[in-house]
Amino acid sequence: MAARKKGLSLEEKRAKMLELFYESQDIFQMKELEKIAPKKKGVISQSVKEVTQSLLDDGLIECEKIGPFVCYWAFPSKAMQTDSKRRSELLALYSNLEAQEKDLSKGLDKYAQCSHEVIAQRKVRAERNREEINRWTGNVPSLCACAPSLSGLCARRSRPFEELERRIKRKSTFSFLDNILSIKKWCKSEFGMEENVLDQQFEIPADLDYI
Repeated sequence: MAARKKGLSLEEKRAKMLELFYESQDIFQMKELEKIAPKKKGVISQSVKEVTQSLLDDGLIECEKIGPFVCYWAFPSKAMQTDSKRRSELLALYSNLEAQEKDLSKGLDKYAQCSHEVIAQRKVRAERNREEINRWTGNVPSLCACAPSLSGLCARRSRPFEELERRIKRKSTFSFLDNILSIKKWCKSEFGMEENVLDQQFEIPADLDYI
């Protein structure tokens, strides 16, 4: 038994119908195409209308009503113009996409550069904050050491000046304590450090307070 012949695909039918138009260079009605196409190009009559409409939708053939008849035709020169137009459109589209790609690439490069700059600025800011902490807290141990020594200094004074020296001692001690507590408050506010951590890190006695 002979194998059944495989039918034409849609693209093959389109190509065959275009050949029919180009080779004949004539004008046809649909009924004429349905009769001629099966004989000359092997396109079955049932699909001629569908294939012709697809060619018309793509601008590959022309269609116009002449009197009471709807006529179809296509010439190679028209096809060349259509191909040229499509080629121009594709080139324009390609150029547009290429320009968009370049703009996108520039935007990504700029974003990456800005990200590096932001990171560098944050590092500089963090270093400045660290230096500021060291500047403020560098004298804390010496201030703490000076506060207890004031008591011994006052004990060596003579009795007539005892009250005056006691006041001076209290004022000086309070001044030292004010400085220490101000530094602790600033560190807690700026850097969110716990008080016990500050005391331990900068050797501040836990029981240090106003007399």
